[in-house]
Amino acid sequence: MIIKHVSHQNSILNKFIAEIRDKEIQKDSLRFRTNIERMGEIISYEMSKTLDYKEKEIITPLGVKKMNVLDDQIVLASILRAGLPLHMGVLRIFDDAENAFVSAYRKHDDNSLSFNIQIDYVATPSINNKVLVLVDPMLATGQSLVAVYHKLKKFGTPKKLHIISIIGSQQGIDFLHKHLPVDTHLWIADFDKHLNDKGYIVPGLGDAGDLAYGKKL
Repeated sequence: MIIKHVSHQNSILNKFIAEIRDKEIQKDSLRFRTNIERMGEIISYEMSKTLDYKEKEIITPLGVKKMNVLDDQIVLASILRAGLPLHMGVLRIFDDAENAFVSAYRKHDDNSLSFNIQIDYVATPSINNKVLVLVDPMLATGQSLVAVYHKLKKFGTPKKLHIISIIGSQQGIDFLHKHLPVDTHLWIADFDKHLNDKGYIVPGLGDAGDLAYGKKL
């Protein structure tokens, strides 16, 4: 797996990461969502440098200009519901992308800390020979992303696989490295070293879905 730690080089991205982590600032759900969307735009721009392009003649009012334009067809797939703000940020950059949505969640048995990934809903176009971009803001254990990838493979074989995430754990990154294709590209804003006994990233930022859209029952 090819890992790009986007905030390794200082940029305005660091400000947005700091704000979504800050327990006081993150109380503003609109600001939280907006910051996630902004980070989706920044990371997508970096990812765009690795995609395939072709030369095309552009007709201007005064003549013709040859330019390199994106040649890949992208399918942008998000894990509901926490992935929606990040999805919208990425979609602002890749506005011709097709879209897929997957409902995946942790299902605990008998109130135990162990869990399985339950997938109840998939809406997707064909991903065959397209660039599949999986979007999930929090890469904790990595199990959700792997489960979603294998679910989507029923709809074709992607040309390339990219993952965009905001904060990840080292354990989650190691899990992806073990269970996804070796040429997978992981684009991540920042990462932490630890998971707690409930499988949440520490220090992390909390529950991204709740912070974006309110607490659920």
